[in-house]
Amino acid sequence: MKYIGIQAQQRRNNIKSIFLLFMFPVLLIGLVYLFFVVMGYVTEDDSISAEEATLQALPFVVIAVTIWFFIAYFMNTLMIQFATRAKPLERKENKRVYNLVENVCMANGMDMPKVNVIEDGALNAFASGINKKSYTVTLTRGIINTLNDDELEGVIAHELTHIRNRDVRLLIVSIIFVGIFTMIAQMAARMAFYSSAGRRSNDKNNGAGAAVMLLIIVALAILGYVFSLLIRLSISRKREYMADAGGAQMTKNPLALASALRKISKNPEIHSVKREDVAQLYIEHRVKGAFSRMFATHPPIENRIAVLEQF
Repeated sequence: MKYIGIQAQQRRNNIKSIFLLFMFPVLLIGLVYLFFVVMGYVTEDDSISAEEATLQALPFVVIAVTIWFFIAYFMNTLMIQFATRAKPLERKENKRVYNLVENVCMANGMDMPKVNVIEDGALNAFASGINKKSYTVTLTRGIINTLNDDELEGVIAHELTHIRNRDVRLLIVSIIFVGIFTMIAQMAARMAFYSSAGRRSNDKNNGAGAAVMLLIIVALAILGYVFSLLIRLSISRKREYMADAGGAQMTKNPLALASALRKISKNPEIHSVKREDVAQLYIEHRVKGAFSRMFATHPPIENRIAVLEQF
């Protein structure tokens, strides 16, 4: 795999971030419009068109999404730390880790990020943050204790590449918007459930119409969620190859990172972390089930190892 320069990758990720910031609201507005189309069809109310209703609802949708986005964007570091139960790694007790991080940063002209640890025997790591003050490399206790210095240095360089390429900011943006669609789908599902429960006390025809409308709303919300999820996952898969290549370039030792990935593949799952949006930040994350390839956030680790061994 041919490595693309750091600046080129940064430009690509900046463009993708802008694309996401544009596409997700467009998708949301499209769903609002479809909602009013469906509502007008079911209720047979032609007093106001779907276009007019959408324009009237648009300011409220934009304000709500904007508030949600900014709260999630600036609180993401705390939310990730809470979800993973990560704690700052004490320098006095972990000089080995700090020396490795500092050496890679100094050799590549990068600022030293924060270093956190998850007290778990699994082998995994991830980078997070949106700016220099919040950039963080998080390692599990298992990966610290299992990998040798060269392997751990490769993992650290992989995560620093995510920071340098601005992958972490791009993923935070995509995670937030997918979270918005997830919440909409959940709210629509609850509306359908409560409507179904209350239909017995309403007129049968009106109840049936409302039920159909709400079921379609649920379908539209889920459709929006799936489309936004697929966009996010395609971005996530591509970034891992770039981070592997960047880590190999930083350390000049691609075989060490390949060896680290091989060890990580045997025990990557952090059982204490339940949130899938956080888990997709990991250096290795597996999705189980029949549609695992479609919804995988990472390319197969065997493919990544093969690329590194040919680097």
